[in-house]
Amino acid sequence: MTAAVAYAAAPAVAVPCPEPPHAAAGARPRAGGGLRVRVPLRIVVGAQYRDAALSVYIKVAALAMRPEGCTAKVSVLAEYLGLSKSVTERGLKDLARPDEVDGLTEVVTTRRTLRGGRGQSAHRVVRKASETEHFVWIPVRAADALSPRLLRLYALIAYAEARNVPLAVGDLGGMLYHHTGAKAGQHLGARQAARLLEELAATGWITVHARQGLQGRHAYEAHRHPLHPAPLAPAAAPDIHDGSGADDQAGSLASREDQQTDRPVTRTGVGGGIRRRRPTGSRGPGHGEKRSNTSGPRNAEERGDLTRRAWEVLEPVRRELPSVRPFLLRRIDAEIGRQLAAGAGMERLAARLTARWASTEDPRRGDVGRWVLGSGLVRRGCRLDGCESGTTWHTGERCHLCADIAAAEAEHLAPEQPSAPQPEPSPPAPARPPTTWLPMPPPPDPGPAPTPAERKQLRQAATPAAVRQALADLGAAAAIDLYGRALVLPHLTDPEHDGGTPA
Repeated sequence: MTAAVAYAAAPAVAVPCPEPPHAAAGARPRAGGGLRVRVPLRIVVGAQYRDAALSVYIKVAALAMRPEGCTAKVSVLAEYLGLSKSVTERGLKDLARPDEVDGLTEVVTTRRTLRGGRGQSAHRVVRKASETEHFVWIPVRAADALSPRLLRLYALIAYAEARNVPLAVGDLGGMLYHHTGAKAGQHLGARQAARLLEELAATGWITVHARQGLQGRHAYEAHRHPLHPAPLAPAAAPDIHDGSGADDQAGSLASREDQQTDRPVTRTGVGGGIRRRRPTGSRGPGHGEKRSNTSGPRNAEERGDLTRRAWEVLEPVRRELPSVRPFLLRRIDAEIGRQLAAGAGMERLAARLTARWASTEDPRRGDVGRWVLGSGLVRRGCRLDGCESGTTWHTGERCHLCADIAAAEAEHLAPEQPSAPQPEPSPPAPARPPTTWLPMPPPPDPGPAPTPAERKQLRQAATPAAVRQALADLGAAAAIDLYGRALVLPHLTDPEHDGGTPA
């Protein structure tokens, strides 16, 4: 809907108009839904059009489908729509004049009045929309059954459903405008949009599926006919055709109300008459006795200070409620109702109250009712509706907007905070003395290698003492080379020889 709003919505000076009437009572469902009219989206979302302009456009477009076009008088159109003549004329004036934004005229009017004042009523047709223009289909019967503001809300829901666009209460309030009073031209708030949604759902033209949309939003379903009969409205005041004054003043010629009555009050005597009869006779039994305090309700549940929804939200502190004053209980109930109307669920409020009750240090020492109002039920977080104390309620993840705000504050406070002193460097370690490597002693020189004949003579003349001396002087390898394994190995396994290795 964002692209359509940027295309069609444009700010304009809102002309004051009276509050539209309520939905037509007694409307009954009918199969098929009847005739539908293709309405340009710019009429639905444009702030330059009053709410009544949408109702008048639908009725004129439906009557213009006849071969002779729309020839109904303004009074006839007002009777069809259930509006006053002046409101219908103001809505028709917005459609018949060129738009201040793009200069388009939605209803083309051809006057057929003669010079003498006689003639026929005006002939009206609607502008032929282009193929690329955004539009929404609206049943003609909805214009007869719904008030102009509810009809505009119905058209927004029907367009969003056709384009599969998720809606929030704040989005709908941003597409509806005040047309009278000090807030003329401003958007409606979320609470006002929520009340209008409840009123529209009561007529049966839409169905609200609670928490079944995207990310926990409500899902709205628009119907071509009401699903159930609308409740009957109370008897209306007689139609005075908005008086004989100018249309911009709602037909009124008086600027101040005369407080005097038509018939003067006749006074009897100087001091006036006694309005109430004075009691005569004796007093009955029990007169003047004090009433017992035990007959009335004692606790909040018996008094009815809290609604059923408030009892479910206050379940974490139910044991502390008997000590809360009735005045605070009624304020708590009103606060819970306000947050529920704004879109917060009972589960979310109960979870918020449970977490804060568990994290508060001894909250029972003070007034529990004041704690619930001032701390327990207060929403903390950023301006996003789904933010709950820095956490997105529906996903459980950290709120990105709160994270950006915290990062910006930390960056802003960083130059103001003094930097921490740097630790003093540790003294350098003392230098290690250079390492001196001693050369390995050269192996003993065995001398010239003996010849095979000399080696044979040595082995024949070898004695145990000579073999051990060779092991001590030359080592095992050289001794084996001279005397052979048979003579040397017994000395290597001898425990008295400490230079050999066991075989």
